[in-house]
Amino acid sequence: MGETRQNAVWQDYVLDEQVGFIMRRASQRHLGIFASRIPELTPTQFAALAKLCELGAASQNELGRRTAMDAATIKGVIDRLRRRGLVTTVKDANDQRRLFVKATAEGEELYASCVEPARMISDETLAPLSEKERLMFLQLLSKLQ
Repeated sequence: MGETRQNAVWQDYVLDEQVGFIMRRASQRHLGIFASRIPELTPTQFAALAKLCELGAASQNELGRRTAMDAATIKGVIDRLRRRGLVTTVKDANDQRRLFVKATAEGEELYASCVEPARMISDETLAPLSEKERLMFLQLLSKLQ
């Protein structure tokens, strides 16, 4: 009897139809495309480098906020980029706890070489959609942020 009751509970739940599952599958597809087009950076490293090139310089905290990364993640990303010579870090003269991050010339050059492949990644990710569907999809995703 218990098994029948359990089946009734999950009978109408289909994992393949759930938003989180569908988004994860789409994300996995996108990450695969990204890795094939920009193998020299992870998506999080690319996001941090892109935002630094846009901003010029930022505190580690601000960079994390602007790239939607938590403190531990952005610290790891910055550490890896710094070891590769793509960013530099400087402590704030007024607050030694605060760290400023800036892309190096090498980091800016790498980012510039990745912009066109990044556009291609977006195009390839959205390829199954019409132009109208792409716009609608991006608008709807933005509402979910």
